[in-house]
Amino acid sequence: MSHSQKSGGRPLDRRRFLTTAALGGATIVGASALGGIDADAAFAEPMPSLDPAIPAAFAEGRIVAINRSVLDVAGSHGERHLIQLTNATSVWKLHTTTAEAIEVGDGLYARGVTMPDGTIAADAVWVNIVNIYCTVRGIAKERLHLAHNDHEMVGRIVPGTTTASYVGGALTSDLSRIRISQTAQVLGAWRPSDNHIDIARVSLGH
Repeated sequence: MSHSQKSGGRPLDRRRFLTTAALGGATIVGASALGGIDADAAFAEPMPSLDPAIPAAFAEGRIVAINRSVLDVAGSHGERHLIQLTNATSVWKLHTTTAEAIEVGDGLYARGVTMPDGTIAADAVWVNIVNIYCTVRGIAKERLHLAHNDHEMVGRIVPGTTTASYVGGALTSDLSRIRISQTAQVLGAWRPSDNHIDIARVSLGH
């Protein structure tokens, strides 16, 4: 169901829907009604609001505490966010997953609406998502060695998940055409435990 579609014959009210979800009344996946959940959706242009008086809210930062279904997030500019997860919240952490995969220390980017108490009821959260432009410095069976702004990084190849796109072509699991010194865009999930990146997609020759 897209933004332009209706629910129950009436336009979907974003705040009412997420408030209902926070109270346990929603049964559909939030992102299917309010926007995409794949990794690219996190970096897409902000979606038009269903109600101009209730614009979409966005938040990013590091999770410092989890209190049941509320994530306490320290923003990168000193701000603080309380993110309310609901049974309509969609979660991405390298792939679509559940709230149980979210941990203290994870990074987070969230999309939703601001509730009257200041919390953000999220329809989608992306956990540890990274989107970097880099240079391939080394290739091994299970990893790529990358350089980004003079920083060396390790990109982990995840069987069944990591794909490549060559010169804007279709995604493929064939990584054999990756070459040292190529420039690449890497989309994936940061691993706080070792500071590596699990690669969702590597795009080359764009």
